[in-house]
Amino acid sequence: MQSVDIDLLKRTLKDVVDRSVFYKKHLGHVDLRSIRSLTDFQKLPFVSKTDLTAHTKEFWCVDADRVVDYCTTSGSEGRPMTIPLTDSDLNRLAENEAGSFSAAGLTNTDIIQLCSTVDKRFMAGLAYILGARKLGVGMVRSGPGLPEYQWRSILDIEPTTLIVVPSFLIKMLQYAEETGIDLNATSVKRAICIGESIRNPDFTLNALGARINAKWQIDIHSTYASSEMQTAFTECNMSKGGHYNPKLIFPEIVNEKGEVVPPGNLGELVITTLGVEGFPLLRYKTGDITRLHSETCDCGHPSMRIGPIEGRKNQMIKVKGTSCYPPALIEILNGISEIENFQIQVYHNDLENDGVRILIHSHAELNEKSIADIFRSRVRFAPEIIRKDEDEIRKMIFPENTRKAILFKDFRKEF
Repeated sequence: MQSVDIDLLKRTLKDVVDRSVFYKKHLGHVDLRSIRSLTDFQKLPFVSKTDLTAHTKEFWCVDADRVVDYCTTSGSEGRPMTIPLTDSDLNRLAENEAGSFSAAGLTNTDIIQLCSTVDKRFMAGLAYILGARKLGVGMVRSGPGLPEYQWRSILDIEPTTLIVVPSFLIKMLQYAEETGIDLNATSVKRAICIGESIRNPDFTLNALGARINAKWQIDIHSTYASSEMQTAFTECNMSKGGHYNPKLIFPEIVNEKGEVVPPGNLGELVITTLGVEGFPLLRYKTGDITRLHSETCDCGHPSMRIGPIEGRKNQMIKVKGTSCYPPALIEILNGISEIENFQIQVYHNDLENDGVRILIHSHAELNEKSIADIFRSRVRFAPEIIRKDEDEIRKMIFPENTRKAILFKDFRKEF
């Protein structure tokens, strides 16, 4: 069963009501003395992404003189939010990330190459540096992009671990093949994969993860995190879900009615941050669809683990009686090695039903009908396939000032 420190939850509840303008209004009717058990706590109302974006500063729990760093969410699904962090919050980030690195097998003899930005108010990049410093791990801040530069750093400094977006790791592997780099002769032992899933719900490698391991037999670790929850879930070497520190976060899975479901059941992830001073969240509905796993991990860690994200609640697609989430379509596209870049677009057609078009780029000769047939066999509908040139599709996937690749674009929100 899930380990729950009810005293930590009660302390968080009291702190947010005392310090947050939003929570004073949101929970002002609640008699805090009545919250004595987990059952009592799970009767409290949820907070949504809409609440956060509409009332961001009302969630702040500290004055400006306590803030030592300002981070910003990616804004991939709406207006970016600014999150204030205190000195204690930075220490919490370091503790979480050091624990994540330890779960992935890192020690102070390792060297990390960080293939991710640390600027643009990006919380994750900051967390990686703080966690590595706390654990005593060396850090190569190579930043994103440019496979040639990444390999130059690898061959020069000999890192053991990459923190990298898996689709970019594919490009690094292609560059290595083209230039004759012997992958198995390098120093790299593992890759901590960020931003994209590499596993199916049953923990087997998905198409993206399988493409990596087919070319490079290193350990690859899936992660899940967000700026809002200021916490990361990271796989150990058993690859059975993302571990977390129960002193730093309390996760729940709820169904469509908002009822907590047992471990192993699919539902929406709800999180309560523990120990956060600047921007704490209580029963925040992330919108991510996943499962919690309660059986003890083969590594011996007793805490529950989070499974791969299987979709976003507000991104379900319904076409000709078939329902699916974007990850199912991304999995198919990642399995077609000739496709170099893609973007999935969903819109309302003339009948106000969902329509799906997929923009692709490939230097290879591809038959659009054959690709559509693959989708028809896997998800029972065929999207429209549109070829684009490399520059055009890259601008769509990486618009100016974005930190994440935009592989899914939902135009239904514009109606």
